[in-house]
Amino acid sequence: MAVDPAHKLAAELERRGLVAPARLLADAHRPLGPLLADLGVAIGPLARAIGGTRVGPLTRWLEDQDALDRLVLALDAEGEPRAEPG
Repeated sequence: MAVDPAHKLAAELERRGLVAPARLLADAHRPLGPLLADLGVAIGPLARAIGGTRVGPLTRWLEDQDALDRLVLALDAEGEPRAEPG
């Protein structure tokens, strides 16, 4: 089962303590989601030709119009307070 890039990104942002600023920026850029998807479609083939398999998942994720919505949901899941064992 492949892990959604939004969850990977959210986990990395949580590790670095950047969930709140990332959530704010993702919300601010939601109206640009369709434009970012169009940009991903336009530059995807060129980026894959130059970067090979390293950029393939990123460009496919950018091509998805719901990518920002999934990122916001993943950030919300990562940012929830967790009960500490003990």
